[in-house]
Amino acid sequence: MKVCRVAVTSERPHGIKYSLTLHAPDSTRLMGFDNALGGVKPEGSRFLHAGKKYPFDHRHRHADDAGVLYEFDTAYQLVSDFYAEVDRILKEVSQ
Repeated sequence: MKVCRVAVTSERPHGIKYSLTLHAPDSTRLMGFDNALGGVKPEGSRFLHAGKKYPFDHRHRHADDAGVLYEFDTAYQLVSDFYAEVDRILKEVSQ
């Protein structure tokens, strides 16, 4: 986990920059929640979203996806959601 306080911007309206990730023993990234780089557009027509800026908050459900929007509420909720995903993935890989 890496979390830093930053200036409030339209991309980081909560003033927090974060990267919470789960890695396999070989260091392969399995899943993560972050707001490190550009926002993820909501699903739908690309024309509906042309030129719009989105918050950077997103999560990667697995190592190969481009990310889906994550609605940041509170830091507590972020950590809770992250650990719920960690538990889900650990159960999945241990079967």
